[in-house]
Amino acid sequence: MLPTPCHVVGDVHLGVASRESELALLAFLRQIPSAGGSLVVMGDLFDFWFAWRYAMPRVGFRTLAALADLHESGVPVLWIGGNHDCWGGDALAAETGAHYTLAPWTGRIGAWQCHLAHGDGLREKEDAPYRRLRTVLRHPWSIAAYSLLHPNLATRVAMASSKTSRKGRARDGGAGLLAVATAQLSAPDGPELVMHGHSHVPTLVKAGRGIYANAGAWYLDQQFVRIENEGIGRYRWHAGAEPELLQEIKRPGSEAD
Repeated sequence: MLPTPCHVVGDVHLGVASRESELALLAFLRQIPSAGGSLVVMGDLFDFWFAWRYAMPRVGFRTLAALADLHESGVPVLWIGGNHDCWGGDALAAETGAHYTLAPWTGRIGAWQCHLAHGDGLREKEDAPYRRLRTVLRHPWSIAAYSLLHPNLATRVAMASSKTSRKGRARDGGAGLLAVATAQLSAPDGPELVMHGHSHVPTLVKAGRGIYANAGAWYLDQQFVRIENEGIGRYRWHAGAEPELLQEIKRPGSEAD
């Protein structure tokens, strides 16, 4: 179980994100210990990540250090791997202390029974070609072969090929992932809260029997989601000021409902 308040951020895409965006993320991460609770990273923290045996990308090292500081201060960090930071989860976990997983995570966040997944490959028809490609890219033989490339060359290749999957918002406006979540939330034994990343579309809506949330893409607009026992809010981060509450849904039956 993850304690509340739980801060959720996703799709930071360090490596192509602006310096201002990364500095805002660092400020955001550094204020979390004062609130306690936990942190969830919904994937694609990096635009490209690969763990070689003796090398690692220099991009985002301050953010990795901030995650490690959170872990050492007693704040649990859950990292759902995305399609851009799926190679090297063991290294990321070792460096930061985060619980890193490529599989969907099911469990409780405070009072909420949750299902969390990055969102890549979940749409049944639209993502079928990608699922086939993903099987090849994540195969141990492919990873071993890629590790033989010099890190500078490997990074240039990866960054050049990643443009299409990070560019702006999802063409369907996030409708595909909302449909996937609604089906899960409508099941009699389904979760109360489903969260995705990937689409880059900030979303907080009632769906099925529960709530669907997507923190959007930090590198585009510095939005995040905060989960409390009494409700869930979507916020925008502002340096030097209180986060701006954009939207809130109260938990059914809560005193504030």
